[in-house]
Amino acid sequence: MEIEIATIGGYEEVGRQMTAVRAGDDVVVFDMGLNLSKVLIHDDVQTERMHSLDLIDMGAIPDDRVMSDLEGDVKAIVPTHGHLDHIGAISKLAHRYDAPIVASPFTLELVKEEIQDESKFSVQNDLVEMDAGETMSIGDRNELEFVNVTHSIIDAINPVLHTPEGAIVYGLDKRMDHTPVIGDPIDMKRFREIGREDNGVLCYIEDCTNANKKGRTPSESVARSHLRDVMGSLEDYDGGIVATTFSSHIARVTSLVEFAEEIGREPVLLGRSMEKYSGTAERIGAVEFPDDLGMYGHRQSVDRAFERIMNEGKENFLPVVTGHQGEPRAMLTRMGRGETPYQIDDGDKVIFSARVIPEPTNEGQRYQSEKLLGMQGARIYDDVHVSGHLRSEGHYEMLDALQPQHVIPAHQDMAGFSGYVDLASSEGYKLGRDLHVTSNGNTIQLV
Repeated sequence: MEIEIATIGGYEEVGRQMTAVRAGDDVVVFDMGLNLSKVLIHDDVQTERMHSLDLIDMGAIPDDRVMSDLEGDVKAIVPTHGHLDHIGAISKLAHRYDAPIVASPFTLELVKEEIQDESKFSVQNDLVEMDAGETMSIGDRNELEFVNVTHSIIDAINPVLHTPEGAIVYGLDKRMDHTPVIGDPIDMKRFREIGREDNGVLCYIEDCTNANKKGRTPSESVARSHLRDVMGSLEDYDGGIVATTFSSHIARVTSLVEFAEEIGREPVLLGRSMEKYSGTAERIGAVEFPDDLGMYGHRQSVDRAFERIMNEGKENFLPVVTGHQGEPRAMLTRMGRGETPYQIDDGDKVIFSARVIPEPTNEGQRYQSEKLLGMQGARIYDDVHVSGHLRSEGHYEMLDALQPQHVIPAHQDMAGFSGYVDLASSEGYKLGRDLHVTSNGNTIQLV
């Protein structure tokens, strides 16, 4: 059976992930993502109203025209988790393929919302829910399996396509968390079993976001402890405290809500994406928030919440807001510009429970946001966070568990691949033979 891999998007940057695997006549597409930074540099872009070709030309979504070179039929579209760099192009591209979208429960709910918001294309693909640990047939000879992994969003999986020639493991995105705050630990036992099966692992496609960093990525429980320490140190502060984090990071939002109550403050979730992700997680039963927790996404309802906070006293509340990357229209950025009823005073605390995504647009926007907040007197508590991606020792453990015949680095640019290439080379892989550094739009013939 011929095995071919098309590296469509996410092999020259962090974002717009898309990979297709052809096994004989069957094709499975992993991820259809958005490069958000390509959108943010344009003012007032509304992607839901734009044509896919315009977004491709902007570099915002994958150029999937290389799919026409693959001889086979797409049997499934499989997003690994609910971050926009993995699902943000589904509403623009999925309708081109007569194939179901197969995803874990929380991811599938977020995909549904993306499809509902789309106003340019009608996406009629079947939506199939599949949990970690389950499998489904792909054609007559292949099988798709979901393996549970831990990441900075709940319900993340690594899909595995089992073929007669060996398994294709699509390893985006994860960290090796054995004590997660929400959900089950990463299923390393299953990865080791897959590595020891008769045909083993033919190819491992790996997220290289933190491959240049030594050591291992700490557990989310470490970030939770750090956050509790920071917030506990502010218990006696009688001014304003504001926190921001990734809206999709449900475990972190849960910790913020809990610790706000521990220090005697009422948590309030503010911002459209904050309401979207937390509301969706609560609706499907993935998390249980206090019954009286306020979630407000629309501009008018957010401003009314800010007015209430100011009227009743900032010392009684913890607003958890969007804007950790300094996004121009997010709540925290608007607060920094003085565009909300919330007044930041000298000494007020702003907790960034997130790191800057290492990309020039984000770095510039975050810098500007912090400067604006500082000009109003805010004190910044930065980097109360752990990453959702493996560092070098985690990559070593995955290679040791899977023992793949071929390795393809992904989810970075060429400079970002260097640490992973060094690691894989030290483990006996060789560039051009079984270690394939590639770029967007290429195909790799394995068998």
